[in-house]
Amino acid sequence: MTDQQSTENTAAAHSSSFTLEPDDAQRLANLCGHFDSHIEQIADHYGLTIFNRGSKFTVEGNLKLGQRAANLIQRLYRETGNGTLITPDLIHLFLQEEGSEDAAGGQKPNYDARSIKTPGGTFKPRGPHQLEYLQRVREFDINFGVGPAGTGKTFLAVAAAVEALQRDEIKRILLVRPAVEAGEKLGFLPGDLAQKIDPYLRPLYDALYEMLGFEQVGKLIERNVIEIAPLAYMRGRTLSHSFVILDESQNTTKEQMKMFLTRVGFGSKAVITGDVTQVDLPRGVYSGLKHGLEVLDGVPGIGITRFNNADVVRHPLVQRIVDAYDKFDVKEQQQQEARKAAMMAARERDADDEDATS
Repeated sequence: MTDQQSTENTAAAHSSSFTLEPDDAQRLANLCGHFDSHIEQIADHYGLTIFNRGSKFTVEGNLKLGQRAANLIQRLYRETGNGTLITPDLIHLFLQEEGSEDAAGGQKPNYDARSIKTPGGTFKPRGPHQLEYLQRVREFDINFGVGPAGTGKTFLAVAAAVEALQRDEIKRILLVRPAVEAGEKLGFLPGDLAQKIDPYLRPLYDALYEMLGFEQVGKLIERNVIEIAPLAYMRGRTLSHSFVILDESQNTTKEQMKMFLTRVGFGSKAVITGDVTQVDLPRGVYSGLKHGLEVLDGVPGIGITRFNNADVVRHPLVQRIVDAYDKFDVKEQQQQEARKAAMMAARERDADDEDATS
């Protein structure tokens, strides 16, 4: 066998082909994206080379990964038959779902069973932690969703609240956030207190608009069915038959967290979301979220879901940014511990030297 034949056989062993049926040019264009950007995204994720001529695709590289890439492309092509617009975000989410199946030993979780239906559309959990989060929100009256930005904590909580309102399981929705300054001063913002706080509540408005529409949200706010308020306004209230979401709870004090949790009345649910790595409280003030997680861990009837970097459902770069910051924090902590150990060792040597001279 010549060297050329050996090379060709090796290449063939690491190459596979498949054809999509039916051969629909419009669906193929949707699948592949502009200049085949969607196919390149999949190829880069698996470390493969993928090219196509019409509906025939060839995958070169690791055979096992090549089969997974082929399965994903075929799945996305089936989605185009339902009129689904293929986007980089959708591909990223599908890749995450596949990763969660690997973690579960190849068992695909039943995401459809936990989907949330709202007037703005149906929202399915992405990944095992989002699935677990929604299960606990439906099961327990008080839930904590804790993790980095972009993991869907607040969005899914708002979706669950809208669904409960549509089903008449509750009478009102309350969206609450602590008005803590994240580098900017409230006093410099124009308007009265409500207008000053409004920018801090914008992510909650955005989620509501997506699920109910701008006009419907406005009507519900006018009727006080939806109330958006700073945490300070909760003192002294008892919230019955309500779905209450406390967002950015890492910026509560211990006293504020206890105050909020004791507002929950009969027929109500409370969801507390936050990211313990992004605390904006003054130096020396301990986060009410951190304290609450320590105090309430293991208490019956309270659900705690912890998200991690792999659950980020925003742009893939967000996940990489979170990972990079986490690695940097770990490295910095190790350096601080090493400096402390060196200082302690130096003090012990000095003490020994003093004892020796005396």
